[in-house]
Amino acid sequence: MTIRVLIVDDQAMVRAGFAALLNAQSDIDVVGDAADGRQALEVSGRTHPDVVLMDVRMPEMDGLEAARRLLDPPPGVVHRPKVLMLTTFDVDDYVYEALRAGASGFLLKDAPPADLIAAVRVVAAGEALLAPSVTRRLIEDFARTRPAPRRDPALRLNGLTPRETEVLELIARGLSNQEIAARLVVAEQTVKTHIGRVLGKLGLRDRAQAVVLAYESGLVTPGQ
Repeated sequence: MTIRVLIVDDQAMVRAGFAALLNAQSDIDVVGDAADGRQALEVSGRTHPDVVLMDVRMPEMDGLEAARRLLDPPPGVVHRPKVLMLTTFDVDDYVYEALRAGASGFLLKDAPPADLIAAVRVVAAGEALLAPSVTRRLIEDFARTRPAPRRDPALRLNGLTPRETEVLELIARGLSNQEIAARLVVAEQTVKTHIGRVLGKLGLRDRAQAVVLAYESGLVTPGQ
């Protein structure tokens, strides 16, 4: 199945470069591009992409607001694409808020071409893209400045089993499924099963939202 991609960035050269790279893949088709968030909403409504590559900082409407509107569309709008934020290390606040809004993850704008291609495929498949090392740096640094954990997210964790809670904590600390399996001495498929149950019980869309909830509930304390 061909993955339909919309590229949103205020730099024309960036859009053209990403489009050339992605269109060269047999399973990816760039169906449109936009220079700001407002254009992104309009083009997405016409082209119905599977994945939106969304820059964070843009004129007119930034990527965060555009992501919110794409992921929480008005009544009657059925299409809801996956959103992959394009960012740099100096926009931690935006990244965290994008994950809270339901973005499927983020990718550094200077990542190698192979990483961009892989990211599109991962997100299109319904997985969250959270590179462990980047996750730890971005989310933990920002979480240090946030208020004390809210009570309502903490209460939501009460329905998890001890093992599910442990898996959620390891996800939030940036471990991959393979690393979690090694840590718990279980099969990787078992880890995937636990993650599926965690997401189901907590009413979360993906791994990205699970990371956010783990920090907001106080399950994971930044720096520890």
